[in-house]
Amino acid sequence: MYAAIVFLPLIAALIAGFGNKKLTDRGAQIVTCGAMLTSAALGIVAFWEVAIQGNAQTIELFTWIDSGSFEASWALRWDTLTAVMVIVVTVVSSMVHVYSVGYMSHDPSIPRFMAYLSFFTFAMLMLVTSDNLIQLFFGWEGVGVASYLLIGFWYDRPSANAAAIKAFVVNRVGDFGFALGIFGCFLLFDAVNFDAIFTAAPEMAGTTFGFLWWDQVDALTVIAILLFIGAMGKSAQLGLHTWLPDAMEGPTPVSALIHAATMVTAGVFLVARMSPLFEYAPTALVVVTVVGAATAFFAATVGTTQNDIKRVIAYSTCSQLGYMFFALGVSAYPAAIFHLMTHAFFKALLFLSAGSVIHALHDEQDMRNMGGIWRKIPWTYAMFWIGSLALAGIPFFAGYYSKDMILESAFAAHTGAGEFAFWAGIIAALLTAFYSWRLLFMTFHGTPRMDKHTFDHAHESPPVMLIPLIVLAIGAVISGYVGFEYFVGHEMDAFWGSAIKVLEENNSIEAAHHHTPGWVKLLPLVVGIIGIGSAYVAYILRPEIPAKVASAIRPVYLFLLNKWYFDELYDWLFVKRSWQAGLAFWRTGDGTIINGFGPDGVSAMTRWCAGQVARLQTGYLYHYAFAMLIGVVALLSWYLAFGG
Repeated sequence: MYAAIVFLPLIAALIAGFGNKKLTDRGAQIVTCGAMLTSAALGIVAFWEVAIQGNAQTIELFTWIDSGSFEASWALRWDTLTAVMVIVVTVVSSMVHVYSVGYMSHDPSIPRFMAYLSFFTFAMLMLVTSDNLIQLFFGWEGVGVASYLLIGFWYDRPSANAAAIKAFVVNRVGDFGFALGIFGCFLLFDAVNFDAIFTAAPEMAGTTFGFLWWDQVDALTVIAILLFIGAMGKSAQLGLHTWLPDAMEGPTPVSALIHAATMVTAGVFLVARMSPLFEYAPTALVVVTVVGAATAFFAATVGTTQNDIKRVIAYSTCSQLGYMFFALGVSAYPAAIFHLMTHAFFKALLFLSAGSVIHALHDEQDMRNMGGIWRKIPWTYAMFWIGSLALAGIPFFAGYYSKDMILESAFAAHTGAGEFAFWAGIIAALLTAFYSWRLLFMTFHGTPRMDKHTFDHAHESPPVMLIPLIVLAIGAVISGYVGFEYFVGHEMDAFWGSAIKVLEENNSIEAAHHHTPGWVKLLPLVVGIIGIGSAYVAYILRPEIPAKVASAIRPVYLFLLNKWYFDELYDWLFVKRSWQAGLAFWRTGDGTIINGFGPDGVSAMTRWCAGQVARLQTGYLYHYAFAMLIGVVALLSWYLAFGG
């Protein structure tokens, strides 16, 4: 059963992608959806056995690499962390598969799309069930390849090709750091197996080695930061986030799959998996906290000004990932995974609901061309409300339980980084509520801003698209309440077991339960209500306000609209400098040196010699006779001198 959960999506991908031509579009959909639904059902059974009944185990399939002291097995590690990730990945992915049957119904390449989705899911499942860093890296890179294929699925669009390449290249930057972290683990522990690393980590605390220009630097800190750089790329943290909004060029089901529950959460999973190592690297935890908090704030500010419905949700994802990372940074690993789980449901719900809106409005994505359609698509409207309430952390919806626990843990950590994260998170919560209802009001309320034909033909999505929304909405409503006691409540220690390690002095969740003032618990709700109220005033009661505010603070508005100019900065700093360096090398290295001394040089010398010889061809007989006489004299001289 445990192997089937992982390999069923791969089998389905191979059948759909390389199957006989007789396998129709419907056949590819049946195979991939059937495999994913089966995998999800088995994942629920596995979750019950592993997480609830405590039956953690490692299933070794075969020895993968055996060279000298280096050994890596292909094994499936099933503990509570794995079980949680598997149930999130399989449930959300199966809903995306089913939704895609309706959303992609008119696409000419349905089997290819379904094969990509299933392959992506297999790579993610391989990542979360890995028992060593090499196997994890295999899944990590598999997810990267699949995301490249999915983002650039509509390859006839230049923007989609550019977005796919950008995602691939930016992730390679993070993956280089991840690879160095794996090398560092092998150097320090002489192993890449998790159990071996985790067992030796306490003894290696304080160990130093040479790194770059430092003679002695804390080894665990360096390794942890390098692993975190890998996580930054995959999870779109500040600095390596620029690929995420551009990835919206892919079909909407891709956005839901990549940016809700799977690829972008791989970095969160990595840090949580390596918690036994990070706990002995306090400096690395501070870095994780600060980067996560800065990301949460940055993405929330940008989300307030975007006009593309999918980009607003994409920046929301980036912001929520920041919450997860600063939770990891204050050692609230269970809270981070709890938010990962609840976020998967309500963010996939929001993305797929956005797809339903786009489907209803004939591929329109600009919210400025929407409005007044809530009566036309009431089911989608209701789903948007549920997803937005969960995202804003309104009580009794899933996000309320997980996000508030993260903020309380950051406050209870009583560190400078924790306080910074808490207040950045509070500001982000205010902005999140504002841009969520800005999106809702601009999309569904007010006067219609599209042409009459589009408005008249706006229609609700078919049942095959609505049923996945309802399933995800149920998760967005109940997952927080149901999971609270197990993930971060009184059953936390028994539930997680040895899957996550937290040192007693770092247990910020325990401190949050016992030493958090009432105002800290209340503040996120207060700022959420303020954000919703502000959006209502600005976009319903006084719709002229946004334009006036944008005009009054135009530099700030443009700064946020242009995403803090990160793309322009990177284009100037890296793209243009690389282009100039390449041009200089081409002119100097290739043109002057290689061609100058190579083909061009040889040909030039040949032409010069030919020219010199040609000067002797005068056409006068006495010149030739004189040359012959010189030749005879030279030959006789040589013979008399050396021949005798």
